[in-house]
Amino acid sequence: MDEPTDSRSRSRRLRELISRGTVALPGAINALSARLIEREGFDALYLSGAVLANSVGGVPDVGLMTLTEARQHAAAVANVTTIPIIMDADTGYGGPDNAARTVRELESAGVSGIHLEDQEFPKRCGHLEGKRLVPMDEMCEKIAAAVAAKSCREFLVIARTDARGVTGYDDAVARAHHYLQAGADALFPEALSTAEEFARFARDVKTVLLANMTEFGKTPYLSVDQFAAMGYKLVIFPVTLQRAAMKAVQDVLRTIRRDGTQRGCLARMQTRDELYDLLEYDVTTPTDQQSDRGGA
Repeated sequence: MDEPTDSRSRSRRLRELISRGTVALPGAINALSARLIEREGFDALYLSGAVLANSVGGVPDVGLMTLTEARQHAAAVANVTTIPIIMDADTGYGGPDNAARTVRELESAGVSGIHLEDQEFPKRCGHLEGKRLVPMDEMCEKIAAAVAAKSCREFLVIARTDARGVTGYDDAVARAHHYLQAGADALFPEALSTAEEFARFARDVKTVLLANMTEFGKTPYLSVDQFAAMGYKLVIFPVTLQRAAMKAVQDVLRTIRRDGTQRGCLARMQTRDELYDLLEYDVTTPTDQQSDRGGA
């Protein structure tokens, strides 16, 4: 792998992709899965706050992870990939000054854009009940501070509103317009519940829009093409890979406990050669290298 691609070039690339169509962003679990996302031909990837909490911290997604941990996670992913990265920055880890620092830290780690949400701290998963919102003016101050902290104009500051599940659709639209006036580059309406609602929001809020195609939530299963037809430019699959991986891990663990061997699971595993190829790991021994050159 060459030198890490910096945030500035990734951010420009993300803007180019958005200008040409709709971008699908699978959520990486870690740096290894991020490599695979790029290897499989995706143009960009996503780093979920839930995955950071669950897979890195082993804790629920309730605001327990820190900016330091988020930056370390992002840097590990950025160091082994070249494609744009959008990261979930939760509530910005505090007030406006914290949000500004979050932009500086994650941008320097190689991230191409972040989204900030208008929940009170401690936040909750966007598809759960019991969320509470911060006042609209408070969120606008946070967005303005985040936008002012950007070192690259193309870096995306995406405002996420959770209002649909708390105060209703009309408030989500009203907040969206205020967040755009505060300087947000894009909008993320969380937990819309029907295809018709997604289409209506795209008509009511004319900007770059992000759709969250998560599983087992309030949103129906829509394809990237369906979101594109409505006008959405970014479609994230935040926890999909984590859910698939953890189910596979559980199945193998149960097999080993039951059978005392993993032999029956081999067909479902990544092989050693496939892993080394993904890692770009040259396993040629020094002796083999000398032999290839005709000896010492």
